[in-house]
Amino acid sequence: MRKIPARRTHRLRVLAAPVAVVMAAGIALSGCGLQTGSAYVQKVQPASIEPIPALKGVNLAVGSKDFDEQIILGYIAIIALKAAGADITDRTNIKGSDSQRQALLAGGTDVEWEYTGTAWISYLKNTKPIVDPHHQFVAVQQADAKNGITWVDPAPMNNTYAFAVTPQNQKKYNLHMISDVKRLAQTNPKAATFCLETEFTSRDDGMPGVEKAYGFTLPKQNFQTMDTGLVYTRTQEGSCTFGEVFTTDGRIKGLGLKTLEDDKHFFPNYNAALSVRTEIMNKYPQIAQLFAPIAAKLTTEEIGALNTKVTVDGDDASQVALNWMAKNGFVRSPDAKTNGQA
Repeated sequence: MRKIPARRTHRLRVLAAPVAVVMAAGIALSGCGLQTGSAYVQKVQPASIEPIPALKGVNLAVGSKDFDEQIILGYIAIIALKAAGADITDRTNIKGSDSQRQALLAGGTDVEWEYTGTAWISYLKNTKPIVDPHHQFVAVQQADAKNGITWVDPAPMNNTYAFAVTPQNQKKYNLHMISDVKRLAQTNPKAATFCLETEFTSRDDGMPGVEKAYGFTLPKQNFQTMDTGLVYTRTQEGSCTFGEVFTTDGRIKGLGLKTLEDDKHFFPNYNAALSVRTEIMNKYPQIAQLFAPIAAKLTTEEIGALNTKVTVDGDDASQVALNWMAKNGFVRSPDAKTNGQA
C-alpha cells in the first residue's frame, strides 16, 4: 500500500495562546493571519438551489480554517451562496482556529462551518462534553447566541477522535471497540501500544481520560508521540497497534485502517454546522433554509470520501466541492465532473 503524505488535515482542538487580532472597519487582513483567499471565479448556476432575491448583489465573506476538510466545507458554502445570488469574498484557509473564530466575531467573515465540540470546549470554555449530539448542538447554539453568532442545524458528519488499527491487528487481537483495549492491556500489555499526538497524552479528553473511562492503565513506554500525519502512517506500518485519528480524515480509508467503536461514548461530538453572524442571519434568514438540505447530505462517510480526494489523491478542494454540489443536484456547472464523485 502506498504511503500518504503527512498533511495538516485535522481540526485544532485546543487553542494556542490567543492571537492578537485587530479588526475594525478597515480590517487589517495581513496582520492577523486573515487574508482574502484566491478569488473563486468558477461560474455556478442554481439547480435545486433557487435564487434568493434578497441576496442578489450582497457581499458575504466566507471563512474556513486551514485544513483540507474545512477548506472543502468553505467552498461548499461559497458555491451555495453564489448559486443563490450572493457576491462572495473568499476568506477560506485562515491560519489557526483562534484567528478564524475572532474573524467571525469581529465581522471579518460572515459565514463559516464550525464544530460543536470545538465551540463548546475551546470557545465557550466548558470542560465536559454533552453526549447526545442534538443536545450538544442546542447548548452551543444557545450559548453562542450571546456572542452574536447563529448556528444552523448541524450536519450528521462527526469529526471526532477515534483509535484506528490495521485489519491485520484487528483480526489478530479481536479489536472492534475501545473496551477491547482494556482486555488487550490486561492479557498482552506489550501489544497495547499507541501512536499519539503530543498533547493527546496529557489532556483530560485525551489519553488520561480514555484510560479512566475505560478502566485501564498503561506504562509510558506504550505511548509514542509524534506529529498528526505520522500517526496514520506509523499505525499502518505497525509501529504501534493503535493510532489516534480523526474520524473523517481521508487517510483512514486511504491506508485501509479500521476505527474502533467508542462504546462508552467518551469522545465529544464534533458535528459540523454553519455558523453565521446574527446580524447577517437577521437580514437574510433564507440562509438557514438554503443550507438545510446541504448539511443533511454531509455524513461522516461523505465528507470522509471528499477528504480522501483532496488529502490522498491531491485533487483541488474547490473542484471537489463543486463536483459534489453538482452530483447532488444543488448546482449546475459545465466544469463539474460528476461521474464517479463520492
